[in-house]
Amino acid sequence: MAILEIKVPQLSESVAEATLLQWHKKVGETVTRDENMIDIETDKVVLELPAPAAGVITQIIRDDNSTVVAGEVIALLDTDLSAAVAPAASAPAAAAAPVAAAPAAPAMAASSNAASSIAMPAAAKMLAENKLAAGDVAGTGKDGRVTKGDVINQLEKKPAAPAAPAIAAAKPALQQVAAPASANMLANRPEERVPMSRLRARIAERLLQSQSSNAILTTFNEVNMQPVMDLRTKYKDKFEKEHGVKLGFMSFFVKAVVAALKKYPIINASVDGNDIVYHGYFDIGIAVGSPRGLVVPILRDADQMSIAEIEKKIAEFGNKAKEGKLTLDDLNGGTFSISNGGVFGSMLSTPIINPPQSAILGIHATKERAVVENGQIVIRPMNYFAMSYDHRIIDGREAVLGLVAMKEAMEDPARLLLDL
Repeated sequence: MAILEIKVPQLSESVAEATLLQWHKKVGETVTRDENMIDIETDKVVLELPAPAAGVITQIIRDDNSTVVAGEVIALLDTDLSAAVAPAASAPAAAAAPVAAAPAAPAMAASSNAASSIAMPAAAKMLAENKLAAGDVAGTGKDGRVTKGDVINQLEKKPAAPAAPAIAAAKPALQQVAAPASANMLANRPEERVPMSRLRARIAERLLQSQSSNAILTTFNEVNMQPVMDLRTKYKDKFEKEHGVKLGFMSFFVKAVVAALKKYPIINASVDGNDIVYHGYFDIGIAVGSPRGLVVPILRDADQMSIAEIEKKIAEFGNKAKEGKLTLDDLNGGTFSISNGGVFGSMLSTPIINPPQSAILGIHATKERAVVENGQIVIRPMNYFAMSYDHRIIDGREAVLGLVAMKEAMEDPARLLLDL
């Protein structure tokens, strides 16, 4: 018998702990080489832990939702080929597997584990509490996994009569609070307590850190988007045909930001104790919404990237965020960030700095507004830019002039080509 220890992989230097989300295998089940055994959540990404070899899981040392550190042993794997076949041959053989940790709870625990093999943790709990099998619910999550929303939708489809005994026996099922099926449930005023994910907890920690450690001030300006819109309309078809990616506005925003940071390097700097660190490179963070929360992947050396390269990288980041496949390398670092709340319809906001950076640009929805040009009232597609900055090292003059430089680059894109 050859036993391998399954360990938590090496985490980023800035990540001390991780959480085991869900095991996809149970004790006694076989795995193939490179098959994902468990999802591990850090405060930045969700990692998949592939099996180092084919074999049978003989012991699960750390259960779902356990907090672990890099290098910690979480399971044992028997790589003996004869053992790998034994569980499939008969139930007694699986029960006699060496080092097997007999589950403490009988039938109910087995049912819960069966659900969690294809259901997210919150969904698995709801399935067990509502006496549903995972196969009864169509999964819409990654790889067909059942999400909490899938279970809620399934519960809404169930007839009201069978659900009545459970409600009478105890308080209403908390998981149904998201979408009450009847007026009676509203009258009961249920609540649900759900622990923060590691990513959400990390976001909360960093935002509080930003508010408490930075002297945050925000300056605003309005930008006429017509020149960029005309340029995009003229070339978008040729651009997509030539480069295989759509021409959006974010690449223009990035180029305008880089142009301003070159003119006012202090906006691209950061604070380290009593020192100011000036960065001779331009790593621009792009805030992206994902199913797990807000993430900020980094465009490295953005000043050296073409508009096509920027668009391709942003599209790549968007796809990876939706699929939960952003890596730690994608998210580490950054000297300045851009947050585009306009895609959700935001008119105006004051973005919070992403430490240790010293400034962030907030972009909003472009709307037609009445403006005055040469003494005449005209209609123009206007966008409000908001730049929050750390007033400890960035004075109002540099902040305002930096934002004006971004505005001028957007209103006259030729400046970007001529380096003006």
